[in-house]
Amino acid sequence: MPTKSTRAKPKTGARATRRGKATARRPQDAIALLKADHREVKAMFEEFEKTEGDAEKQALAGRICAALKVHAQIEEEIFYPAAYEALEEDDLLDEAEVEHASAKDLIAQIEASSPSEPLYDAKVKVLGEYIDHHVQEEEKELFPECRDSDMDLKALGEQLRTRKAELAPQA
Repeated sequence: MPTKSTRAKPKTGARATRRGKATARRPQDAIALLKADHREVKAMFEEFEKTEGDAEKQALAGRICAALKVHAQIEEEIFYPAAYEALEEDDLLDEAEVEHASAKDLIAQIEASSPSEPLYDAKVKVLGEYIDHHVQEEEKELFPECRDSDMDLKALGEQLRTRKAELAPQA
C-alpha cells in the first residue's frame, strides 16, 4: 500500500492522463494551471502539423489563437503583475511581455488570413516556435523563481482560473 507521501506527489505521465478529469477538479496553483495551458497548446500545434485540409487547418489555427489570447491575457492581467511584485529581477518578465507582443502580432496575421494564402502555414509554424521558446523560458527560469518567492500561487491559481473562465469562448 502506498504511503501518504507517495500519494501526495503530483501525478505525471500515464497516471495523470488516466486521471485527468479527477485532477482537473482539484485546485491548481497558478504554475500548474499555466503549464497545463502550455501542454494543451503544444498538442494543438503538433496536430496542426499533421492537418491537411484548409477548413481543418483554419479551425485548428483559430482554436490555437483563441487559447493563446486567453492565456496571454491572464498572464498579463494577473500572473505577471504578481511576479513583478514578488521577484527582485524582472528581466524575465520584461522578455515575456515582449514575446507576448510578437506572438499577438502573428496571431492577428493568422486570424486575418486563410490557409489558401501564401505563408499561412509558415506563420502558424513560427508562432509555434515562438511559443515553444516562451514556454521553455517560463518553465525553466521564471516559474522556479516564482515557486521560490513568497507568491501565493494557490490564490493566484484561483484568480487565473476564474478569469480564464470569463474570457474563454463558450463552446
